[in-house]
Amino acid sequence: MSDIDPCELPADRQRGSNFGWSLGMVLRRWHEYVEETLKDLPHGSRGYHILAVVVHEDVPTQAALATRLVIDRSVLTYVIDDLENAGLIERQLDPRDRRARRIVATERGRLALADAEKRVAHAEDHVLAGLPEDQRATFRDFADRAAEAIQAAAPGTDPCAAVTSVIGTTDQSPR
Repeated sequence: MSDIDPCELPADRQRGSNFGWSLGMVLRRWHEYVEETLKDLPHGSRGYHILAVVVHEDVPTQAALATRLVIDRSVLTYVIDDLENAGLIERQLDPRDRRARRIVATERGRLALADAEKRVAHAEDHVLAGLPEDQRATFRDFADRAAEAIQAAAPGTDPCAAVTSVIGTTDQSPR
């Protein structure tokens, strides 16, 4: 039998701290600022995340993109259609499998992403303004590591559903 009291908090935790509330507040504010700053990009932050993966990662097909971002394939199709109509990406036949489509950023898409990344970084700095600059970088690093560990442990975790459960949504349609 252990001598540890299960009701005792670890030494680094204060009574009354609420990790979930803290994360929810950061996420809500992030969503508000980022959606505002990306209002000119089709589907806002969702379009931004798709474009970022297409530009920065080697995701071989549209199906792999859906898996990587944990976005329902039918919803992803709508977003890709709108990004393609805006001239930011294009679908190309996969040379290894003609039934599959690769999503490739256009030059316009790469430029739009570079601009969006600057705006998102500015919005994130605004969200984290209560922290000194060096702590902002540390917070981002820890958040990245935690998210990667969560996705590795549960690859089917839907980040969009998690966000929606925290911030809610007024528009339930995929478009």
